[in-house]
Amino acid sequence: MVFAKSAARLWKQLTPDERRLAAAAFWREPPETSAASALAAIIKARHLRPQVARSLPVETRTGMLASLLDPGESLAAALLVALHLGERRALLVAFLDASGLAHEEGVLKDDDPPSPLSEQAARAGIHALVAQFPPQQVATYLNSLWLQDPDRWRVLEGLAQELPG
Repeated sequence: MVFAKSAARLWKQLTPDERRLAAAAFWREPPETSAASALAAIIKARHLRPQVARSLPVETRTGMLASLLDPGESLAAALLVALHLGERRALLVAFLDASGLAHEEGVLKDDDPPSPLSEQAARAGIHALVAQFPPQQVATYLNSLWLQDPDRWRVLEGLAQELPG
């Protein structure tokens, strides 16, 4: 498996169902920094007036956001984070536990400065994921981590080549 080099490209590779799960998780707790970008993307794509977009029911905004194939890099990154912190939190917890990284419910504890993940820890985390989750979900998660901090997670790109499927 070859990693997508941008969050926008990885977003395009998700299935429509995965994009819907990500958009739903995003709107449940919209990040302050990305909520305006999400509304702007919907407004632009659907040619809506801003006040109309803001008044749409959450379910409608979810569908519209999920249907965007090019939400932009920063919004795509926020959507990928929402997917994993929402619907796929168990995947995060399994990886971080098996890798020996300190976290709270799948959110890494501050490690200042963050140290790169060792190959041994990465292999343990990937092995735990492959045993419990579908390969495509594992690949998406590993690619998402790498995109967030390529220096810290650089070992994942090489190990992803060994993933089944």
